Amino acid sequence: MDEESFNLSMRKFLKMVGVSSQNAIEKAVEKALADGHIKGGESFPAKVTLEIEGIKLHIVFDGEIRLQ
Repeated sequence: MDEESFNLSMRKFLKMVGVSSQNAIEKAVEKALADGHIKGGESFPAKVTLEIEGIKLHIVFDGEIRLQ
């Protein structure tokens, strides 16, 4: 295994997931606010599931997104 290649590809994947997820959440919140579905002071439970079939990894991260 090439440690440098592994670490680089892992960081690239995690950065893509982080940036894409943040953009999607921001757009969904903006739309919900504009549509009047939320007021802007709510908190929402959030869950992310990471799966890598080749190494049989399945892990769930639970958290919360707070607007205030």
